[in-house]
Amino acid sequence: VIFPGVTCFKKRNNLMDLDGKNEYWSECFENLDFSRRELSSKGFDSCTFENCNFSEAIFKKCNFVDCEFTSCNLSNVKMEYSKFLDVCFRDSKLMGVDWTKVAWPGLILSSPIKFYQSILNDCSFYGLSLQDLVMEECKAHNLDLREGDFRHSNFTYSDLTGALFTSTNLSGADFSDATNYDIDIHRNSIKNAKFSRFEAIRLLDSLGIELVDDSSPRA
Repeated sequence: VIFPGVTCFKKRNNLMDLDGKNEYWSECFENLDFSRRELSSKGFDSCTFENCNFSEAIFKKCNFVDCEFTSCNLSNVKMEYSKFLDVCFRDSKLMGVDWTKVAWPGLILSSPIKFYQSILNDCSFYGLSLQDLVMEECKAHNLDLREGDFRHSNFTYSDLTGALFTSTNLSGADFSDATNYDIDIHRNSIKNAKFSRFEAIRLLDSLGIELVDDSSPRA
């Protein structure tokens, strides 16, 4: 997000650009390749990242505030005590990220991260409290949401194949048009959650019952 009146310096930053200083304000980073490198003690405020490659990089004690990543690759990034506040990921790859390693604040009233049309396979959110998390139209296979608090979160249009839900608070969450989730209604809280009618049949799997088609009416 770039605020009105703030100049965004469009440039193709190289590795030395990020090595040169520790604080970045309202800058646009394009086509940056920082794969397998370490970002240490860097601060980014109101910055945008487009078509950047951070795969297998290390974010060590970095701060991201009001930033947006678009069409970026952050797969297998190591989150070593970095902080995120009002950060959005769009059309990006974030496979294998352990979000439990982020330096989350002690009190989180609303999720500081949002995902749109991104790939989140094999990510871990185990035990996190991220109410109002947005994970819209994402591919999120084998996601670990166990023991977490995701009340009022938005999972609409996402593919949750193999996602793990155990002792997860999903009260008021929106699963409209989400697919392939397996949620045990006895082991998770789903009060006031929304599900598409057809996919909601999957919730009955935990009841151990068999559904049969209606018989044809007798003559």
